[in-house]
Amino acid sequence: MAKKLSQELERYFFQEERQTYVKLGDIFSLAGERLFGFLFVILALPSALPIPAPGYSIPFGILIFLLAIQLVAGRQRPWLPTKMMNRSMTISQAQGFVKAGIPWLKRIEAIARPRMSYLCASFPGRVIIGIAIALMSISMMIPIPLTNTLPAIGIFVTGFGLLEDDGAISLGGLIVCLLGGILTCLILILGLEVVEAFLDFLKNWLGSIIS
Repeated sequence: MAKKLSQELERYFFQEERQTYVKLGDIFSLAGERLFGFLFVILALPSALPIPAPGYSIPFGILIFLLAIQLVAGRQRPWLPTKMMNRSMTISQAQGFVKAGIPWLKRIEAIARPRMSYLCASFPGRVIIGIAIALMSISMMIPIPLTNTLPAIGIFVTGFGLLEDDGAISLGGLIVCLLGGILTCLILILGLEVVEAFLDFLKNWLGSIIS
């Protein structure tokens, strides 16, 4: 039985000795047969977390876009340029992302199981997932606040459903992608200040109702 992704990451980053830098290609070797879903989860993780990840949204967004296009094209195994596979980060940075992300992974793993598999396994389902992730990866690359995190969360959740062959989780991720797309469009059309003011109003309004 394949180990859970959280267990694989804990083993790789915290239970085994590593060099000062770790390459993306080294991390991708953990994917095994899970491939696309694994890569979407790993690449979206830094931008999906509520911690600063400067410098990663654009290059990882490019990688995610390339993978999403391949998913739409029907490829069974992903391909990435050698230069991108050799891109590295310090082990301490990677450990920071993984440590913050593992609790979220474990929460999703607790409810994940094979269901609605046609969404993850069928060609039409994978095309829908690929298009949604491609659009969210473009949003990740926009250098404007609030256009990165929600789309990255959508990619993370959708990719996790693909990883676990759980169409229900992927469907939930697609809904998050839709919300991320709406938020990005509003920011581009109305401006960041207007959207932030509306979100603050909405937050205060909901807080007053709950209290």
